[in-house]
Amino acid sequence: MEIITFEKSHFPQVQKIYGEGLATGVATFETQIPSYKAWDKSHMNIGRIAAIDGEQMLGWASLSAVSDRCVYGGVAEVSVYVAKSARGNGIGKKLLNALIDISEANNIWTLQAGIFKENESSRILHEKCGFRVIGYREKIGKLHGVWKDNLLLERRSKKVGI
Repeated sequence: MEIITFEKSHFPQVQKIYGEGLATGVATFETQIPSYKAWDKSHMNIGRIAAIDGEQMLGWASLSAVSDRCVYGGVAEVSVYVAKSARGNGIGKKLLNALIDISEANNIWTLQAGIFKENESSRILHEKCGFRVIGYREKIGKLHGVWKDNLLLERRSKKVGI
């Protein structure tokens, strides 16, 4: 397995894994798999990485800007999705640690994550990678008519922005 920067040509595999995340009901408020154009517009150009085994994508991770205001230029939100068939094998941890390295190499000092309260495995993964819970948003939005709570996590770099 290797971690690569993924290209537009990999996006059908990204979409497939994203769809598997949607199916869990605890990964995102989104209900539709985005087109490449929509996804590309909402994600940073750096940190588009995937775990690949041969031709098979096992998971992917990316960064999104939290704001277009320059003061938040060193703050990004993380996304990590692992293929259903590859869950529980440490792929998410490898992707998130690689994303942390990429973010620090690109002068990002704070990473954020919003995780559904019931997505315990994602919270644990982020905490193992140095994130901490900083807040809780009760009933912040509905998914399929059901109110969802959201934990806010962040990781402050010990190398950048200190």
